[in-house]
Amino acid sequence: MNQPFLEARNITKHFPGVLALDHVNLHVMAGKVCALIGENGAGKSTLMNILAGVYPDYEGEVLVNCVVQHFHSVTDAQQQGIAIIHQELNAVPYLNIAENIFLGREPLNAFHLIDKRRMHREAKQLLQRLHCDIDTHTLMIDLRVGQQQIVEIAKALSLQAKVLIMDEPTSSLSEGETKLLFDLIRELKSQGVGIVYISHKMDEVKQLADYVTIMRDGKFIEEVPMAETTIDDIVSKMVGRDKKDFFIKQQHEHGDIVFETRGLCLKDAIHPDKYILSNINLQVRAGEVLGIYGLMGAGRTELFETIFGLYPKETSGDIWVSGKKVEISHPEDAVKCGMALIPEDRKTAGLVLDMNVCHNTTLASLSDCLKMGLLDQGVEEKTAEDYRQRLDIKSYSLEQLAGQLSGGNQQKIVLAKWLLTNPKVIFLDEPTRGIDILAKNEIYKLMDELAAQGMALIVVSSELPEIMAVSDRIITLREGEIGAEFSREQFSEAAILKAALHK
Repeated sequence: MNQPFLEARNITKHFPGVLALDHVNLHVMAGKVCALIGENGAGKSTLMNILAGVYPDYEGEVLVNCVVQHFHSVTDAQQQGIAIIHQELNAVPYLNIAENIFLGREPLNAFHLIDKRRMHREAKQLLQRLHCDIDTHTLMIDLRVGQQQIVEIAKALSLQAKVLIMDEPTSSLSEGETKLLFDLIRELKSQGVGIVYISHKMDEVKQLADYVTIMRDGKFIEEVPMAETTIDDIVSKMVGRDKKDFFIKQQHEHGDIVFETRGLCLKDAIHPDKYILSNINLQVRAGEVLGIYGLMGAGRTELFETIFGLYPKETSGDIWVSGKKVEISHPEDAVKCGMALIPEDRKTAGLVLDMNVCHNTTLASLSDCLKMGLLDQGVEEKTAEDYRQRLDIKSYSLEQLAGQLSGGNQQKIVLAKWLLTNPKVIFLDEPTRGIDILAKNEIYKLMDELAAQGMALIVVSSELPEIMAVSDRIITLREGEIGAEFSREQFSEAAILKAALHK
């Protein structure tokens, strides 16, 4: 009973120019939650990809029930009872929910044809376990990120896994969805499933973990029962120094109104008599950080998309930039007006993963790197290197592919790309999603520096402590409408949450 179901021994993994893992150990016990903790770039996801069969090339041993295994594919790992829910979702966008859940494992009828009725019935049953009532015929591309995450969890459940690896599973979930997930984890524990839970949210670790495995710089640091440690101790071992309040917001003088919406509305394209956003009036001044808080489905992301001209036919109302009314029917119009958007999903909407750090950094400002109409490689590399140093982007060179970097470093590249356009106002949609404590604080400090320079910032976050830490003012969104507004002196978690709750 004391033997781990899954064990990693002295796992070492090299990427070009990088030692990602250096003799790392991990034990996964049946019916227990192992919280795997470390900064972005510590090697957590690399280790999990080895255990899940994504990376077959490594040194060391993986054991299942004390027997050495070597997975050459994800299928090999699944056959041994190991399933992974990746932080960055792997859905097929133009297949529906049921087809995604059973992709490659479709149930067949007596004629060896796909039994679609059974497939949708079983998919519906899986979603019901997660208290989700989305129609299983819905295409994945039509789901929000949080809903796609729920489908990925349902897919893992369909495998009847003995070990379930969850990489930042709540990063896109609402508070209610997170609670349901926690209840499900406790149910799986009672059924003997071992769970590896990767999260940067220390309150989640405290609630769920039976024991904690800590990694730093690709190395195993310690395995310790949760009952015998504290969050401060964990963070100290993660970063190699004592935990401090890294970020303290500075007060900056606010200037003139830089950005404003008046009566902004977004009609539902499917149901024209309904509105996704209704009568949105907001403004932000130079040097000010405006926070927007709302539950999933409140219209937070849709607000940014509407402002940036993604739905021109369904949009009404006025947008003003620096005191002038502007017409925005395409994202290019928004950029020309001095606006920049840091999207929620950096991998699909913020970066070109197969391009290197240099090209991603200058992508939105290539015209500044031209000489006589041709790209001046020296100017481009100097510009990219300046921002790599300024934002402390950890890569072995400008030539490293963006897709090889940790989430925190990828987010810094997205920020660098848009800062190079010299925007007047930056919109940040969940800017620290899936990012570790140190990287979060670096981004908070950068936001504070930008405000000090007179830039206006509008930030959406689903984490109340975060939105309260970085904002000068907070407005809540509720069912597509502004619910309430709070000055910094009025900030209260209870009051802000109450204002965001559905009527």
